[in-house]
Amino acid sequence: MFGCYRIPARIGGGGAVRFSRRIHSPGMIGIARLALLLSWAVATAAQGLDDREQWVVEAEAAYASVESYSAIVHKQQRVAGKLLPQETIFLKFRKPFSMYLKWVSTPYEDSELVYVVGWNKNRVRAHRGGFWRFVVRNLDLRAPELMVGNLRPVTDIGIGGLIKTVAVNVRSAIEAGYISVAQLGEESVYGRKTRILDVDLPSGTVGGYGGYRMVINQDIENKLLIRIHVYDRQDQLVENYGYENLNLIAGLADSDFDPDNPAYRF
Repeated sequence: MFGCYRIPARIGGGGAVRFSRRIHSPGMIGIARLALLLSWAVATAAQGLDDREQWVVEAEAAYASVESYSAIVHKQQRVAGKLLPQETIFLKFRKPFSMYLKWVSTPYEDSELVYVVGWNKNRVRAHRGGFWRFVVRNLDLRAPELMVGNLRPVTDIGIGGLIKTVAVNVRSAIEAGYISVAQLGEESVYGRKTRILDVDLPSGTVGGYGGYRMVINQDIENKLLIRIHVYDRQDQLVENYGYENLNLIAGLADSDFDPDNPAYRF
């Protein structure tokens, strides 16, 4: 805690269009994918299209109108070369930055964490589940107890953090002149109709995620990014985040981020 739905690397479906400035060698992506990439590039050039960033702009605009929300978060990371078990977390979030987390599955079931920017000396208040639930601690965001088994601080969790990090990656890669974005049809995710975006990045040259490839599900109706899989050059899953049961009209109040809330166990 204080620290997959893996979709196929090659997804079928009609209408796929890829926008690319550089083509990887066959040894990296395979002859079949290279042929498909070339066909997409030809179609793109013929239509004069370039939407490598447009979908990011749409997601940012959609999130700008969200005041608060709740969701079930699915989180999985590869740390020190080992893919850790998936965590399932109930999240409440309110702008500018208030968050409540409750782990709802093993290995951290019933652990809770609350963070409100500017409150509690900008520390989280947290406790584990089970036997240790009575031990409540105030911890800095990058305290070892929070960072163990994690690639990033807990405050990176959330739709806003996902969109911001993806935007940093995409725009840095565009500036570097090395990115390709493929729209690979549609897929139902958590009961929502989404479009699939396959984004190839120059590993090591962009901020945020450290992977070489991102597969992103964007909600077609509300334009938010609701799931991401990040892969390394060996096509191993590095990070996986999904937002299920997303409630954008949660109407959260101060009590939702108060550790004295009687529904909580701080």
